Amino acid sequence: MKNCIIIQSGGPTSAINSSLAGVVKGAIEAGYSHVYGAVNGIVGVLSQNVIDITEIAKKDDNFQRRLSHTPAMYLGSCRMRMPDPKMEPAIYDALYAFFKSLDITAFFGIGGNDSMDTIAKLSAYFGSKNAGISVIGIPKTIDNDLLATDHTPGFGSAAKYVATTVREMAYDTMIYPVKSITIVEIMGRDSGWLTAASALARGNGVDAPQLIYLPEVPFSVEQCIADTRSLLKHRNSVLIAVSEGIRDSSGEYIASADAKEDKFGHKMLSGTGKAIEHILSNALGTKIRSVELNIPERCGIHLASKTDLDEAYKMGQVAVGLADKGQSGRMVVIERADASDYKPVYSSVPVQEVANGVRMVPRDYISESGNDVTEKMTDYLSPLIQGEVEIEYRDGLPDFLPIDHLMDTTR
Repeated sequence: MKNCIIIQSGGPTSAINSSLAGVVKGAIEAGYSHVYGAVNGIVGVLSQNVIDITEIAKKDDNFQRRLSHTPAMYLGSCRMRMPDPKMEPAIYDALYAFFKSLDITAFFGIGGNDSMDTIAKLSAYFGSKNAGISVIGIPKTIDNDLLATDHTPGFGSAAKYVATTVREMAYDTMIYPVKSITIVEIMGRDSGWLTAASALARGNGVDAPQLIYLPEVPFSVEQCIADTRSLLKHRNSVLIAVSEGIRDSSGEYIASADAKEDKFGHKMLSGTGKAIEHILSNALGTKIRSVELNIPERCGIHLASKTDLDEAYKMGQVAVGLADKGQSGRMVVIERADASDYKPVYSSVPVQEVANGVRMVPRDYISESGNDVTEKMTDYLSPLIQGEVEIEYRDGLPDFLPIDHLMDTTR
């Protein structure tokens, strides 16, 4: 008998459940007797809080499709940094004993930068024990900032949501014949990929956003004021897209220099758009408002990219194939076979090449002035948002899978 266990961790995306569905489908086809899911990531593994996904799937003939079209994380998440196995082996020993009791031969972790750190540590530990347990990472993040892969599942859907929402907002900003400024704050602490996707809103008579500011280029308050003032001379409305993580020339976040940190030491940012709103309001005295897209960017399944969900599903299947070949400590990646004719190619890299790294937007994807993106960026982004997902509805609302297991506090 061979069984596997899956975790989801970090921040959710619209595509992460599609990767989970791909693993489940691939594992069942590969002959795994039980596909277990740990509730709330590695915390669920350590507390032995697992569900048998194969049993749940047997009760719903449409489970795979519904799972792929359910937002956020079906298994729940956590933000926990695993200790070094050499420093605190007892945690890993207990985990190993639990896996042996379940006849686990493969562990799949779906997550981002910090999650890949967990994959690397587990792989190293099991390798030292000759445990015969493959540990495979499947990437996800709306930030698109993982190294070694052309893009990450979840990003395409978030990009489609951002571009659609910015285009809709652009229409709204143009209805009144008065001077106005709208600031849209978009997620992206260290890299500006998602904010850059706002440029895809342009077209169909829309030229918004007129200004785009990413973390990769130092933000100048003075230049932003000058850019906005110049635009207002010949137009009524100006729409500005900003990453939550933009910094000034000294490296300080515009949002707040004293922002709190999470368990991984990352700044918990909020209020960048509001800060710029105050700056421009004081300088220009123009009607102004700021909008923080926030959570909807990562859970808007109704605006998901079919390309994104299909690729996420495929990566789950590829991960199972790697484990079946006895590989471990690998992360599935996507490459582009042909830049002029988009086609994804799936492979894998050692997870150590990815863990704790950050992939920044290349400088030549950003305009020389630092307040826009170039054609290279839009060419890169465009294939990732293609295709629409057919969501099933009930009583006028999307019909998602129930998540009772995440609400059961007695587990």
